[in-house]
Amino acid sequence: MNVENNVFVVTGGARGLGFSIAENLALGRGKLALVDMNKEGLDQAAAALQEYNVEVRCYVANVAVEEEVIALFDNIQKDFGQIDGLINNAGITRDALLVKRKNGETTKMSLQAWQQVIDVNLTGVFLCGREAAAKMVEAGKGGVIVNISSVCRDGNIGQSNYSAAKAGVSALTATWGKELSRFGVRVGAVAPGFVNTEMVKTIPEPVLEKLKELIPLRRLAEPDEIAHTVRYVIENEYFTTRTIAIGGGMQV
Repeated sequence: MNVENNVFVVTGGARGLGFSIAENLALGRGKLALVDMNKEGLDQAAAALQEYNVEVRCYVANVAVEEEVIALFDNIQKDFGQIDGLINNAGITRDALLVKRKNGETTKMSLQAWQQVIDVNLTGVFLCGREAAAKMVEAGKGGVIVNISSVCRDGNIGQSNYSAAKAGVSALTATWGKELSRFGVRVGAVAPGFVNTEMVKTIPEPVLEKLKELIPLRRLAEPDEIAHTVRYVIENEYFTTRTIAIGGGMQV
């Protein structure tokens, strides 16, 4: 798919990886529907993208709430007249060990921490993917969905919730790619390792340095490197159902 003049929905588009993906698409002359819960962040992102002279519209929505997602895609369709691509990027972390024993006391990952991550990182991907796919199928012009998974989909200490959700995202990608191919809709996923974004910067520096030692390239990914891979999935018309791991060689 050519990026130019096509409409791309980017969830979690106000900052970090989502913004870098949006910026890459703006460079390709794509039209952008940025989705986030942070209105101020969306306004700042839209202002920063003005230099590319492309149409950018902002939408405040919680991707984990079905009614909001349905209204979101109805509004985007109404505003732009089409939806050609979705980048399912919105995500959160609530890291904790499943069970922790310290000073004679046992603590457990809370159901709330589990459910919050599953709601946003998996259910949110499902809801946005479902609504985008429906619009694409109804339009009859095909389209592309790019889901953001993670190298942690194979399991990572302290991330039962996140790893389970990201494994689910890869499974959805394979399933949707097979189901939607007859409509000309391709579905791929990108599984980043640790990326130099605001989310990763919350990790304590000593822990972050140890993480870098596990990466063969000995550094974090830059957001534009992940955005480049997303762009590849969008533009390569023979790519579907698969998840591309881009973690500097890291395996967790």
